[in-house]
Amino acid sequence: MRTKIQAVRLYGNNVPVTEITYLTGLPRRTINRWYSRYLHHGLSGFVDNRQGGNHQHLTGEQIQDLAVKLHQYRPIDLFALDMVATADGAHWCVPDLKQAVKKWYDVEYKTDASYRQLFQKCGFSYQRTAKVFRSRSETKVADFEEKVEKK
Repeated sequence: MRTKIQAVRLYGNNVPVTEITYLTGLPRRTINRWYSRYLHHGLSGFVDNRQGGNHQHLTGEQIQDLAVKLHQYRPIDLFALDMVATADGAHWCVPDLKQAVKKWYDVEYKTDASYRQLFQKCGFSYQRTAKVFRSRSETKVADFEEKVEKK
């Protein structure tokens, strides 16, 4: 707030904008925007009214309930196979969590990071997916492993 007021005072006292940008480290556009806001709203125009990105849409009780449900069900138990994000629907991932939260609580978050935080609050940890090739034949793999064991 102090920087904003100082920049606007300097600008109002006809100090060159290049000098103000040097002193504050701010771009010209920001200083012009602040000065315009000051002319329209006074000092109250400098109050930060942002609420932040995603507000916590789920209550603590709902998050506890979600944790129980996530440990109780798999995505395939809730959605059709063509609706789950993973090949077998056995493990939770962000797209599946989005569907579940929407279905159970009618809530949508803006970013995937919010869903990852939900996972963390529900006791889930991040794990990399295994690299499995779609062209992989399980019978050929079993045959190969059998040959290796015989040697």
